[in-house]
Amino acid sequence: MNGVVGLAWRLLRGGGRRGLLGSALTVVAVAVSTGLLLFAVTANLAFQGRADRGAWRNPVEATRDAVAIQAVHLDHVENRPITVVDVAALEPGAPAPPGLDRFPAPGEVWLSPALADLVKRLPADRLAGRFTGKGGGRIGDAALVHPDELVAVRGQAPGSPVMTAGPAVDGHDDIAPTRISGFTGTRTDNAIGYQILALIASVLMVVPLLVFGGAAARLTVARRDQRLAALRLVGATPGQVVTMTVAEAMITAFAGAVLGAVLYFLMTPLLTRISIDGGPWFVSDTWPGVLPVLAVLVVVPLLVGLSAVVGLRRVVVSPLGVAKRETPPAMRFVRVLALLAVLAVVPTLGMGASVGVVTVVLSLAFLAVNLVGPWVVGLLGRIVAASARRPAGLLAGRRMIDDPRAAWRTVSGVALTGFVAGFIGLLTPGTGLLGHADAANLRLSVPPAKAAELSATARERLSASGVRATVTVKAGGGGGGRGKVLVAALGTSDVAVTDRARTALDGLVPGRSATTAADDDRSGFRVLDDIRTGTVTVLAVSFLVAIASAGITAASSILDRRQTYALLHLAGTPMKVLDAARRTETLLPLAVMGGGAIAVGMFCALPFALSTMNVSGLVTLLVCVGLGFAGVAAAGAASAPLLRSVTANPAPRPD
Repeated sequence: MNGVVGLAWRLLRGGGRRGLLGSALTVVAVAVSTGLLLFAVTANLAFQGRADRGAWRNPVEATRDAVAIQAVHLDHVENRPITVVDVAALEPGAPAPPGLDRFPAPGEVWLSPALADLVKRLPADRLAGRFTGKGGGRIGDAALVHPDELVAVRGQAPGSPVMTAGPAVDGHDDIAPTRISGFTGTRTDNAIGYQILALIASVLMVVPLLVFGGAAARLTVARRDQRLAALRLVGATPGQVVTMTVAEAMITAFAGAVLGAVLYFLMTPLLTRISIDGGPWFVSDTWPGVLPVLAVLVVVPLLVGLSAVVGLRRVVVSPLGVAKRETPPAMRFVRVLALLAVLAVVPTLGMGASVGVVTVVLSLAFLAVNLVGPWVVGLLGRIVAASARRPAGLLAGRRMIDDPRAAWRTVSGVALTGFVAGFIGLLTPGTGLLGHADAANLRLSVPPAKAAELSATARERLSASGVRATVTVKAGGGGGGRGKVLVAALGTSDVAVTDRARTALDGLVPGRSATTAADDDRSGFRVLDDIRTGTVTVLAVSFLVAIASAGITAASSILDRRQTYALLHLAGTPMKVLDAARRTETLLPLAVMGGGAIAVGMFCALPFALSTMNVSGLVTLLVCVGLGFAGVAAAGAASAPLLRSVTANPAPRPD
């Protein structure tokens, strides 16, 4: 065994300059796959960490002995939400909330770093007037969803009005005082929604990465097949051939995996700046942990080794056929049937489908498109060869027939990105989906018995703060129509005026803050913005993979066929004909399979579409198509000097 592995290492080192170039292409391909795979894994863990850190603010009612009372409501400043948590201890030694050194005493106010900075920066009548208690300290990272989050924790006495207030009747998501046995809490629906979106985005990124990683194992496959076939013909056993292949593939893959991990960690400072769900990320969110990193460093080389072994079937079974360059048999129509079977399941999905089922179906659709790709390329090759009127068309058609898998690998990254673009393009929300809510009228839920008294007090407070407003009381939406809502019409949506009015009305109703209709919709707008940000991120990752795949496989294809290209050129074939054949061999399958992948992606998105495709989604799709073709064309142009180099000397080389 050691001798076989040693021979593989010597063959890898002694492959000559172009052999080393082929190995370097594999290292780069695996590095890109590993770095982006770590990004996808870390994204899911980061959203899970955010959900866990924010769970303590979504209290669970105590079923046995309660140790504290907790109430939560949202306030706003500069159109940013402030999470205000009121807590009261029911017994000495109650556990401290996350991020706090101790349980807040009555009258103490603890602020997150971002909120404390804002309190210092803004005038007191805009913000500081709402937090007039004793300074308790800073809230630590363990209690914050992201570094810029605005959170305040206020200590209360158990019998204070805030801790005895009833639920709001205006439909707000404020949490009424709840008796709790600890600050474990439960994940919010919003956090779970982001985790689901992150999982779907990971599927859209990871499946092309796995396909690309598998293709990396088969780069320069023709050179390796010929070399191993020669070893089989001189007496090497199938087991020795498999061992040498696995050793060679895993050595290069491990080097690429380590390089990819290093590149990922160098990129983490930039990743923390991506704003999702209202803010950027803690540096700790970008660290997936030792075990996930080790798992990726082990799994990626294993997958590359397995993919390399799968590609050895022709060498092991018929080494003489490889040496004679026999055309492999055509692939079967069952590949198309597999895709049709997956697509038949898609219409049964919908908003009610479980995340696991949706993830599996999307993954299978991805893989089915990749499975059908070589079959379509082979079919196109036969059509092009039969209808060719020029030498370039005939050469392109024969190449696609001879090795449809190699031709598919050159365009598979961009074609699979077309699936992502089609899926996301249909689901990209339009900017006008939620409309434009009122931001000039503050609303505050008030007890019906005190409505007149509180409205008079509100007028006095607003007048004393220099805010002109018309105060009225209207029927609320809860309590069987008996609820009352105080409305302060400001006549303007100026942020500074609105903040002063909020501060003036703060504490008018214990545990409640005045809000606008725009405040209620702001969370929905943020989700839509985050979906668009996620769309850009997923497409950027997909196109990075696609363009890297196109460039690497184009260069690898030239190295695989260097003797063929050299002999054709020696026989008098002009370089422009060889270049034209290469362009046809790549752009034609890209146009057909890219368009087909986009259609499949849009079909898979139909059960989840809230509306028809909007301008934003259409622009996203068109940009993706343009970048895809441009990327493949650029990859072909970049490898043209390599083509001229390999045609300079048609003599066989020892590697």
